[in-house]
Amino acid sequence: MPTEFERAFDALMARGPGRMVPDLSRITALAELLGDPQLAYPTVHVTGTNGKGSVVRMVGALCSAAGLSAGTYTSPHLQTVRERLTLAGRHISPTRFAEVHDEVAVLADLLDERIRAAGGEPADHVTFFELLTAMAFAYFADAPVDVGVFEVGMGGTWDATNLVRGDVAVINEVDVDHAELGATPEAVAGEKAGIIKPGAQVITARQAPEVARIIDAAVADNDATLWRLGSDLEVVDHRLAIGGQQLTLRVGERVIDEIVLPLYGDHQARNAALALGAFAALTGEAFAQMDDEVVRHGLGAVAIPGRMEVVRRDPTVLLDGAHNPHGAAAASATVAGSFAFDELILVVACLDDKDITGILAELRGTASHVIVTQAPSPRAASLQRMHDAAIATWDGTGVAVEVVDDLHRALELAESTAGEGDGVLVAGSLHTVGAARDRYLPLDDLAELGEDDEVVWEPDDADELDLDDADVALALELAAQEEDQTAFDEAVERLLEEEGEADR
Repeated sequence: MPTEFERAFDALMARGPGRMVPDLSRITALAELLGDPQLAYPTVHVTGTNGKGSVVRMVGALCSAAGLSAGTYTSPHLQTVRERLTLAGRHISPTRFAEVHDEVAVLADLLDERIRAAGGEPADHVTFFELLTAMAFAYFADAPVDVGVFEVGMGGTWDATNLVRGDVAVINEVDVDHAELGATPEAVAGEKAGIIKPGAQVITARQAPEVARIIDAAVADNDATLWRLGSDLEVVDHRLAIGGQQLTLRVGERVIDEIVLPLYGDHQARNAALALGAFAALTGEAFAQMDDEVVRHGLGAVAIPGRMEVVRRDPTVLLDGAHNPHGAAAASATVAGSFAFDELILVVACLDDKDITGILAELRGTASHVIVTQAPSPRAASLQRMHDAAIATWDGTGVAVEVVDDLHRALELAESTAGEGDGVLVAGSLHTVGAARDRYLPLDDLAELGEDDEVVWEPDDADELDLDDADVALALELAAQEEDQTAFDEAVERLLEEEGEADR
């Protein structure tokens, strides 16, 4: 018999993707039936072609370090849909997921009936993403959170997440990706700039001139305030460090150094600057009063699965979604700049609607050996298409290209082929990376939450334990990293011991 979570997830999946048209009518109606919970808390809304999920998680970690309760909503997921809805970095529990689903699904069913009565087609019902987004709206309001941090699913203007308040809008680097958004960066930028709300604080990455003009116009039209990476925000310095990199970041006139970010790549340094800018814009005057340690603790606690993630040593195996040319270029540069492999074996599988030739072209100079396989998705590119594209990409280079029809066997071949000092990169799709992560870090082996979301630690308890706000934030940060109440208890005990030693 399926569990309540499995039942709810199956019902959610049965809704399918639905229409891909500029239409917010269903999510608007569903949110209204719920009482518009998404308006109950300030929000940071994040879009861009790549880096959206990384910025969302970084902003969430900074909020937690500052003692703010942050709910984060991301997509897609790698291993479980519960990854998409988190509080203080902890996945929604299976039981709470089922509860929230059922509460929202009753209203979605009512809306579906109205659509049918009005002559709508079956494809016009509330979609998977719309229902899940409405669940996030309600879950965060019920918590309640101090702030919601939302990643756009696709585009911006017509994305279901665009009902949030959008007090802070973040626009990461814009390039061409989904065909539905347009064939030029300008067209894509027009969709993504649609998240800018009247009076918002807008944080933008460095953009191509034609993209910057569109964002500037949207900022002016909405009487918003613009923060640019490179002028208002800056990566002053970054260098390799054990397990990631050490950063110095600037926001306005304030410079914060000795930030250890446990992520690899220049792009993650830029993402950290955008996240810090969003956090500063969100907290306003309070940011000026915060100790630098809040920022160091927050960014030091960031964990982003499937983004240049090391999941094995000997040989070193890296997972990176790299599902478009822009992401593949970042992955290639990160491998070259952060790792010193003798040879790199690339295991790659893409979706059929992606620019496979463009993705492989960006990885061409990185791989010493290529294994193409098929992504575990109904939308996967065929083995023949993957093989033909790989042969064309590495023609004349002397790089061997092999075909394996199963991802797990492809990973076994890569591991056995890698010699001492070699590495393995798994890339091309988040579906591919999620399945690879199941192999190296299966959910059964990860610390999972129990069957409830009961809060066992209350802020007022800090007074009784004689811990200051920074101590509480650090304990919460450590617990969030482990997703484990035991880890939290142990963190508190360590802090108490340190307090006692200091008193002596």
